[in-house]
Amino acid sequence: MQNRVVQFLLLMLLMLLMLPVEAQNLSGQRYKIAACDWMMLKRQKIGAFQLMKELGGDGIEMDIGGLGTRDTFDNKFHQPYFQILFPETARKYNVEIASVAMSGFYGQSFLTHNNYKVLINDCIATMKCVGVKVAFLPLGGIKEDWTKPGQARTELIERLRCAGDMAAKENMVIGIRTHLDAKSELKLLKEIDSEGIKIYYSLQNALDNKRDVCKEIKLLGKKRICQIHFSDTDGVTLPYNKRFDINKIKKTLDKIGWSGWLVVERSRDVNDIRSVKKNFGTNIQYLKNIFQK
Repeated sequence: MQNRVVQFLLLMLLMLLMLPVEAQNLSGQRYKIAACDWMMLKRQKIGAFQLMKELGGDGIEMDIGGLGTRDTFDNKFHQPYFQILFPETARKYNVEIASVAMSGFYGQSFLTHNNYKVLINDCIATMKCVGVKVAFLPLGGIKEDWTKPGQARTELIERLRCAGDMAAKENMVIGIRTHLDAKSELKLLKEIDSEGIKIYYSLQNALDNKRDVCKEIKLLGKKRICQIHFSDTDGVTLPYNKRFDINKIKKTLDKIGWSGWLVVERSRDVNDIRSVKKNFGTNIQYLKNIFQK
């Protein structure tokens, strides 16, 4: 009898260790706070987990690696060693991986990259390794004007629909970041028509274009926003930013029933921009004080 109990406990422990990081729901909060590893100068570095633990956050948005002129991402998860090491380290520090980011498309064009399907497959494989369901895809590297009807928009919609369907087959979502207003993003999502594409909402984009954050959030609704980059352009850290009402934003998110990851990307003190711990620690603790009371 005693041996059976021991065997059962060992089996349960093994099952727990095999769970993907996201499934363990480490913080148990409605709103979880993370930061981008590449902005903390920890792009795909094991040290990002220990740093986030020190900063008191719940997780990191892990970049898939640089792209530049390469045909593939500079992705450590091409090596089996890192496929094991990253999830193990996340569990060690009790830090989750919120999402996988394809930040290379800030500079490279998703519209014209010749092997985008290979890159999306690479991202999906990495997501499987770390057990996350959301990927971040910025469209900032596109030089052509795809905001109006024409060849560029038609091609982009076709590519995003294909990428979304690839993600949806794995029960995953790709969150796109655009410079469009919420009404235009709704139209874009309707044209893409894929369950695997949602909006990765950017506070910075709204503020830079003098748009009402709360109105946009309500218009998009909880089902279309997969995650939120909750930061502004560099200037001051979040507690000193007068461009938005954080309590009003929280009430709006509460009202529409949204829950998920708030990810710090920037909002660094322009007078001390290299101080990673000071800038990200301040922003993370501020968001936790507001959203995790």
